[in-house]
Amino acid sequence: MSAHPSSLALHRFELFQDLSSDKLDALARRCQWRSVAAGQPILLRQQRHADVFLIVDGRVRVTIYGAQGRQVTFRDVMPGEIVGDLSALDDGPRSADVVTMVGSVIAVLDQDAFLALLVEEPMVARRMMQRLAGLVRQLSERVIELSTFGVQNRLHAELLRLAYASGTDEAKEAQARFAAPRHADLASQISTTREQVTRELNALTRSGLLRKEGALLVVTDLPRLAQMVADVRGEAVSDAGRPS
Repeated sequence: MSAHPSSLALHRFELFQDLSSDKLDALARRCQWRSVAAGQPILLRQQRHADVFLIVDGRVRVTIYGAQGRQVTFRDVMPGEIVGDLSALDDGPRSADVVTMVGSVIAVLDQDAFLALLVEEPMVARRMMQRLAGLVRQLSERVIELSTFGVQNRLHAELLRLAYASGTDEAKEAQARFAAPRHADLASQISTTREQVTRELNALTRSGLLRKEGALLVVTDLPRLAQMVADVRGEAVSDAGRPS
């Protein structure tokens, strides 16, 4: 089903922050607007088309399935973010599946229009480079975690990411509240089993660092959790630099 196109929806995208209203109107007209129900794939791994998907409303998940059917989740993408840009830039196949987690509104921009925008608008191109640099940093952190952290420490790091993604400022707030994720989802994000996630969450709850408030999960001492993750990351970097 098509959604009603509006340039107002594009104002929330940091990538388009400096574009004039006229240019946003033209961009909105160039997009195909879609309303997509929850649980529907919008991209599939190895597909060869190169459109860019602008998440206007809802939430989508970037994930892949291994040879044995094991799910590995990279990240959830929220309104104001984009997916599909890698294939638009390098003409390669899609590198992951992208599935709607809730009903979502998506604006689809074709590859030619996206590449022309990067040429015509240097600030958009610069923000695009900054976005890609941020993704590389995130993936580097994940590689370190998966290679050197135990399950407990990987869970701590993921909870810290969720706390920061909720908009909590560690410098101002000692606690963080966010929607409690499913244990199976956490397991797919940190490459472990649901049972191990449940066991570690229970341990954190007994220690007082976590508590449940209805549908919310509360980190009761955010600076403490951040320090726990920082300490383990420091040890991992030190160990990596030691001669074998």
